[in-house]
Amino acid sequence: MTEHYQVAVIGSGPGGYVAALKAAQMGALTAIVENHHLGGTCLNYGCIPSKALLASAELMHRIQDSRSLGVTINGTVTFDWPGIQKRKDKVVRKLRGGIKSLFGARNVKLYTGKAVLNDRGKVIVTDEKNGRNSFTADKIIIATGSVPARIPGWPTDPQTVCTSDEALYWKELPQNLLIVGGGVIGCEFACMMHQYGVDVTLVELMDSLLPEMEPSLGKALATVLSKRGIKIHTGINVKNLELKNGRVEAVISGKQPIQVDKVLVATGRRPNTSEIGLESIGLETDKGFIRVNNRMETAAKDYYCIGDANGRCLLAHAASAQADVAVENALGHSRELSLPVPNAVYTFPEIASVGMTTQQARQQNIPVRMGEFPIGYLGKAMAVGEEFGFVRVIRHYENDTLLGVHMIGHNVTEIIESATAMLSLKAGAGDLAEMIFAHPTLSEAVKEAAADSFESAIHLPPRKITQVIAESEE
Repeated sequence: MTEHYQVAVIGSGPGGYVAALKAAQMGALTAIVENHHLGGTCLNYGCIPSKALLASAELMHRIQDSRSLGVTINGTVTFDWPGIQKRKDKVVRKLRGGIKSLFGARNVKLYTGKAVLNDRGKVIVTDEKNGRNSFTADKIIIATGSVPARIPGWPTDPQTVCTSDEALYWKELPQNLLIVGGGVIGCEFACMMHQYGVDVTLVELMDSLLPEMEPSLGKALATVLSKRGIKIHTGINVKNLELKNGRVEAVISGKQPIQVDKVLVATGRRPNTSEIGLESIGLETDKGFIRVNNRMETAAKDYYCIGDANGRCLLAHAASAQADVAVENALGHSRELSLPVPNAVYTFPEIASVGMTTQQARQQNIPVRMGEFPIGYLGKAMAVGEEFGFVRVIRHYENDTLLGVHMIGHNVTEIIESATAMLSLKAGAGDLAEMIFAHPTLSEAVKEAAADSFESAIHLPPRKITQVIAESEE
């Protein structure tokens, strides 16, 4: 007899596993299908393993600067790459086990294998030995995620021309590395690999690093990384890659060809929605993405899509938030997703932002007023030796509307949540300026930057506020 569920989820990433647990928590008989490891890309090939590797790199970075804090370390500071990889793998395994344990605690049925939609409400699961299971469900949530994009025509040998999937599990480090793409993944790997002694060249097609974020953030990061010895080229592209004697020769526009041991392609991700049977339910895609409304509903009745597969926001925490919305609507409630989603970049220094950038305001013809506060002016920053960075607050020029907050500096991926909360509550920039922040903390820069947008920051000398009047682009 075919098993039947109220809710079925395809994929166990940060969207899928949260959806399954949420549905079970709300009392629904729930199933989930995973073709690989529990946790999806985030846990196995993204957020978690990369942060584990970055943690060791950042610790080395801080140790090497310990003399400035009056701490002398005798001997050579070095690292054990196999040991770092072993620790990373242990963290990943522990978190996988945690998800599996939560499924058991909430009676979520786990199917292991490749899921294919087969007519309305039916799912066929094929395991690695070609064994088949099938079940039906009232509501199905698609959470199949995304995979790294590759450049057509470039070598496909994953030992030399790699994506982040391979790079996070390298057994040995290359002597030199070319990173193609200066987005979040490219910048994090550049920062990390350089600290491990790799000669890094980073190429970004756009005019600055992190081109989707506030421009001043990418420029500030480029300055820091360049001073450390990372070769950064923006506004140019890699025209061709060719394998030569076990290495890779790269032709870069306007530059002499270079040879490297490995290339990391970090040019984005594509949806993992092919071969899952969308045609059987009459569901079409847009460049592979399954489009949804704010209720996470697809064009096919009783089918929802969350996370990277819908293309709205390719971030793990966005997928988890979408999971809550999809499940509530699937189980008869009514909810739309409209909350702001923060961005976090785990370089050192860290970068974080939430809300609108100045470019986006310009595109929407919104006049803005900006406030900015250097983190180095804070007592806590001086005390702990983390003085680099700033916080920028953007508000509407004509009123109190808080539009966006952008920051670079130590631990700002934690600090951004104060701004995220205020944007979520639709609070004004004045409300942010009036908040009481603990002292001494680095987060005090958020309050000061918000106050500076009104020309009232206590810890800044009087200065002229920059007014940016949005102009329509020709």
